[in-house]
Amino acid sequence: MNELIIELSEISPREFFGQQNANIELLKKYFPKLKLVARGNQVKVFGDEERLEEFDKRFTMLMEHFSKYNKLDENSIERVLTSEKKEDYETSFESSEVLVHGVGGKLIKAQTANQRKIVEAVKKNDMVFAVGPAGTGKTYTGVALAVKALKEKQVKRIILTRPAVEAGENLGFLPGDLKEKLDPYMQPLYDALRDMIPHEKLDSFIEKGVIQIAPMAFMRGRTLDNAFVILDEAQNTTHAQMKMFLTRMGRSAKFMITGDPGQIDLPRRVISGLKEALLVLKTVKGVDIIYLDDKDVIRHRLVKSIISAYNAIENRE
Repeated sequence: MNELIIELSEISPREFFGQQNANIELLKKYFPKLKLVARGNQVKVFGDEERLEEFDKRFTMLMEHFSKYNKLDENSIERVLTSEKKEDYETSFESSEVLVHGVGGKLIKAQTANQRKIVEAVKKNDMVFAVGPAGTGKTYTGVALAVKALKEKQVKRIILTRPAVEAGENLGFLPGDLKEKLDPYMQPLYDALRDMIPHEKLDSFIEKGVIQIAPMAFMRGRTLDNAFVILDEAQNTTHAQMKMFLTRMGRSAKFMITGDPGQIDLPRRVISGLKEALLVLKTVKGVDIIYLDDKDVIRHRLVKSIISAYNAIENRE
């Protein structure tokens, strides 16, 4: 009797095997002449060589399907095991404007007209500014586009950065090493990624440097090739920071800059690098600027009302 050992790397065995190994039990029904044993992140299979080869091929297809869609259930297993080729069981990423199949099979799409404009702008341009108030999905849409580009091998890495302005000189008084001090300021980026990439795979990507999350100071002196790079909270950059960031752009790179000019945390009399860049670059070919407004707010319904109320006060001043 021959033995085949398959290891699950960057895939959660618990999610892949299903509750109480339900997916493994289903596989046993499709391969009744093989003996399957699932333990930890390993699957051991015993049987004759020809059937083991077929099992190996189908199991690899299942792992690829899970890596792409972050979901495996009875229906998807049946489709994969009974199809001749990928096109028979895969859903195109473009269908219904799905950007990413998130964790648990969550479909992540552009939800508003201006978010769809961001998607189109990124397809056509290498540098896109997405500007608008809180809750309009600027960062989330950007991260989804970055994950999509990585999954489709359009880029080799994702780089996410923010100016840690809020930290200021208080950063030194926070406990922990530099990463632990900065992580709270990067939390919205982690939150978006956790929606789109399973935990084990995300940790692996971060460990290998495939996904990098760092403050702007870490961008200095680098050339960012083959990367989807997002600068978040760009309203808090200075002239020098914004110019430094924009000139990091390397070959085969996509740059997306998001920010809200209405929430600037810079000291008084310091010009926002974002506001300046929007003026300087508005006629540069290859750069697109998408403006979002309160119609794009996808948080709690009250957020839209709060933005409108503050706009009314600020416009009177």
